[in-house]
Amino acid sequence: MTTTVDPRTVFETSGADLDAARAVFEQAYAASGFLPERTERAFGYRFRTVGDQTTSFRSTRFDARMVGEVDSGDQVSVSWVTDGGGVLDVGRDEVALAPGRPVVFPTGRPYRFELADVRQSVVQLDRTFLERIAAEAYGTEPGTLVFDHTAAPGVEAVRAWNHQVQEASQIVLGKAPVSVLALADTARRTALALLTTFPHRITARHVPLPTGATGRVRSAIEYMHAAAHTPITTTDVAEHVGLSVRGLQQAFQRKIGVAPNALLRGIRLDRVRDELRAGTPTDTTVASVAVRWGFAHLGRFSAAYARRFLEYPRDTLHG
Repeated sequence: MTTTVDPRTVFETSGADLDAARAVFEQAYAASGFLPERTERAFGYRFRTVGDQTTSFRSTRFDARMVGEVDSGDQVSVSWVTDGGGVLDVGRDEVALAPGRPVVFPTGRPYRFELADVRQSVVQLDRTFLERIAAEAYGTEPGTLVFDHTAAPGVEAVRAWNHQVQEASQIVLGKAPVSVLALADTARRTALALLTTFPHRITARHVPLPTGATGRVRSAIEYMHAAAHTPITTTDVAEHVGLSVRGLQQAFQRKIGVAPNALLRGIRLDRVRDELRAGTPTDTTVASVAVRWGFAHLGRFSAAYARRFLEYPRDTLHG
């Protein structure tokens, strides 16, 4: 007799201690600096998450005020509240959380929030999985999805989203055992509903990511690829993902073992090589291409190019 393993994991906790609540939510959202504060309600909290690495459903009861900062990491999340409310992306592109409106969280960067006395539900989808589904749906290569969290979906779109969430919750949150195939099909249908409901765009080609590049490191690398043609520096990259320059350097060394400035230089060298291979000596010069990609010192550029590609840039152009 074959025993089917249920792929879901379940975590649930509750209590009435503010410090315990802060620890729970900081761990759940991989964040820090949460500051809970009592309101007129008697304090209590409950947190529950069910799902797998691709899709999870979360529910929260939090009878207090909470402020903090969250990194969207490698998840795309949609939230809605049935009681209470707050503000998402405080100090930037603010959106009010109120009953009746599902909101997709900002993607690719940290954001601040303020919540008070909420009953909140969240659907989370793995970002890479969602980008793959988007590529299949649109018939394109996978790219970086960026959602406009300030754009409210239409009435019919919200109705369709709610319908899919209800169907998916019966599978994900149901008491009956769930097969891997059933959960995968639910994830796919939920991903398609999310793409249909919430305005978004694909901003860049799918870039090669080193092993270990997740969270802010992934966002930083994608930003480097998207903006390599502009005069960005590692300071700009660090600011984009909400880190100090030192924090960015430490994250890169810890996760992929490469300094961010070295990776950015390598991306630009790759772009130079692409242009030289596509050009001809009659319409292209090594100097003009190098300068266009931010290499002002041609001697150092030529040496760095030779180390990376085992040939000099002039050889690539004339090859």
